[in-house]
Amino acid sequence: MSEHPTTIREYADYACPFCYLSHRSLDEYRQTRDEPLVVDWRPYDLRSDSRDANGDIDGEMSYPEQVEQRIEQLQAEHDANEMLTPDTVPKVDSRDAQLVSLSVKNDHPDRWMALNGALFTALWEDGRDISDEDVLADVATNVGVDDAVRDVLADDEYRERLAERFADARHNGVTDVPTFVADGRTETGFLSADELDAFVRDE
Repeated sequence: MSEHPTTIREYADYACPFCYLSHRSLDEYRQTRDEPLVVDWRPYDLRSDSRDANGDIDGEMSYPEQVEQRIEQLQAEHDANEMLTPDTVPKVDSRDAQLVSLSVKNDHPDRWMALNGALFTALWEDGRDISDEDVLADVATNVGVDDAVRDVLADDEYRERLAERFADARHNGVTDVPTFVADGRTETGFLSADELDAFVRDE
């Protein structure tokens, strides 16, 4: 068995219900570990294939019935009672939320974990539109990075950085989220805290 890695890479999109559920698992796993675990978050554009020439999403997001049933199953199995159902959650373009997250991770790394959780909570528990600038500003302010939104949303350089991260994910073979990478191994799809532990330990 290989040494336990101290870092797990996570590709995620805030608009993905399975990413929300895996975020909960990852948070639980981090808190139960004896040793610190670094989360190397990487943004992923789940709806890149639905964007038009201007980069805007063309069409509404919807989930097949079997996907909704799987979400409901995971909610019940993992006591995610506070999670809203996909049909009641705002259908958002998460790109600006990921832009803010990227800027906070780079410029305020000590506040990124709190922001990451707050963005998932805002959408999947509170039903807030995290594509709205005022909502993003409020979420950021509540975790102590109130200077991280207005400027970065107007920053073309940061938008280019985000686009590069999206392209890097594709280049690295990521085609769906959540995707986790540890010690050269990859796992895609929802993982419970126990499954994350087994994955990190390579068991």
